[in-house]
Amino acid sequence: MEIIQVSTPQELKAFINFPYDHYHNDPVWVAPLRSEQAGQYVPEKNPMLKHCEYVLFLAKNAGKVVGRISAFVDRLAVEHWKQPVGLFGSFESSNDPEVADALLSAARAWLKHKGMTSMRGPWSFASQEWGLVVEGFEPSPVIMAPYNPPYYNDLLTNFGLQKAEDLMVYVIDAKDGYTFPERYLTLTEIVKKRYGVTVREIDMRNIERDVVTILEMANVSICDNWGFYPVTKDEAKAMASDLKQIVNPKGVLIAENQEGKPIGFAMTLPDVNKVIKGLDGRLLPFGWLKLLTGLPKLHQFRMWALGVIPEYQGKAIDTLLYRATYDKLFTSDFRLEINYVLEDNDRMNNALYKLGVKDLRRYRVYEMPI
Repeated sequence: MEIIQVSTPQELKAFINFPYDHYHNDPVWVAPLRSEQAGQYVPEKNPMLKHCEYVLFLAKNAGKVVGRISAFVDRLAVEHWKQPVGLFGSFESSNDPEVADALLSAARAWLKHKGMTSMRGPWSFASQEWGLVVEGFEPSPVIMAPYNPPYYNDLLTNFGLQKAEDLMVYVIDAKDGYTFPERYLTLTEIVKKRYGVTVREIDMRNIERDVVTILEMANVSICDNWGFYPVTKDEAKAMASDLKQIVNPKGVLIAENQEGKPIGFAMTLPDVNKVIKGLDGRLLPFGWLKLLTGLPKLHQFRMWALGVIPEYQGKAIDTLLYRATYDKLFTSDFRLEINYVLEDNDRMNNALYKLGVKDLRRYRVYEMPI
């Protein structure tokens, strides 16, 4: 068994393709679009890489790829956290501790050489794709959500990695009889009148402007959350370009005060995974048709982010945004996965339980000193 640092186009292709072989017979996994996966590792297509120094490793046994891992230093994260924390991600491995240990050792050694004093992950090159599933391995993951077999957690803990943070996932489902609680319908009407708040949909003609506005609010509203670091304008523009292909404007909402100032947002995305499952990551020859015809019929969603600027926090603006999302998207087959909420964010977790959500899944981010 050998560890190879990716340095050629052929090795990069093998790195990208490994999960498609690894999960080929797993009925829960959803193959992401291959073109999007390839773009994650190209700085011209993924502006996050502009503030990262990174390396990719492959594990091979008798010439066959049996695992992969990335290691990277994100300068923005290090500056924001004020700690030399290195990151690892893209972790996939056969169920073999020797393979996993060799990959993790390579990542650790590279990060140590770069001056990092701890290693945290799994952490993706795509925004907000963190952690391993530790509870709730079914149903299939939603859009931009990680998936892994249960044994991955044993591989990481046996190497010496320990829990750093858990991320909670909740669900509401119309098929289970969910309706928005009556008492909060009354509360949100009071909030609207008291603070003069209106909620509008994203303007698809000015989607880049609105996405930049949302991410600027995120940068101030959740800046104290564990794991957060600022999103750049280039990343916001790239996200706007990606979202334009799939977004339902009814799911991306901006709350504004009486003066028209944005004070909060909720970003809920159609669960495209419901449509692309079974395509093996390919839009050709007929996958594009399934996507084109399936998107308008989707009533399953992922709430990807919600935030309220500091001066309006504690005023139930978040509840107002949940209610607006419900009002605009609810149908008889509506399903919303709220993915994710930090385990120790008591205010948010308690508020969601009061709205009637159910536990669905738990992700875990690991860390170790190096």
